[in-house]
Amino acid sequence: MRFTYTSLEPALLSQVAATAPGRTDQPVRLSGHRPVSPAAGRLLRHAIRFVHDHVLTDPTALAAPLIASTVPQWMAATVLNAFPNTAVTDPTIEDRHDSHPATLRRAIAFIDDHAHHDITVADIAAATHVTIRALQYAFRRHRDTTPMGYLRQVRLHHAHQELMAADPTTGATVTQIAAHWGFFHPGRFAHHYRHTYGHPPHETLLRHTR
Repeated sequence: MRFTYTSLEPALLSQVAATAPGRTDQPVRLSGHRPVSPAAGRLLRHAIRFVHDHVLTDPTALAAPLIASTVPQWMAATVLNAFPNTAVTDPTIEDRHDSHPATLRRAIAFIDDHAHHDITVADIAAATHVTIRALQYAFRRHRDTTPMGYLRQVRLHHAHQELMAADPTTGATVTQIAAHWGFFHPGRFAHHYRHTYGHPPHETLLRHTR
């Protein structure tokens, strides 16, 4: 019998989720060992299989610093989605009060300036001086997205600029550039890119050869 073990640092769960009100000194913990639904369990199995089969076996992905931070965060978020836990994500009255446009502007400025660094939603909240829940609510309320969703948009823009400047005859590839900006799933990168720019990323890269 073969087993595949996937381990996460416990502190990582707290980095991608908010703790309960009044318990900010206590880390987020899983409160059950059974998935909350069959669909959530399947999603977790798929995530583990993808990381094992495609990320850990891809030298380009392993060499990209942003992927080294993005993949664990993605796995932690998938685990929190799959199992019952102590995280509380609904905003409190104080969180709603803090989710004003000025909070959003500070968060956007921080993301724009640090998109090329390894940053988490906790880092953005700390830089903005609000809780994670307030930060998430501000983005939902004023931008109809999430902090990490906005970070993905910014990194997608940088990847687009790099694709436009790159020359495939020098060895530049879409996968390499996507990995540089933290996109470890080529299919999802292509999907987001096409949705934003109207054509697949390889067309942008190959414009130099036409």
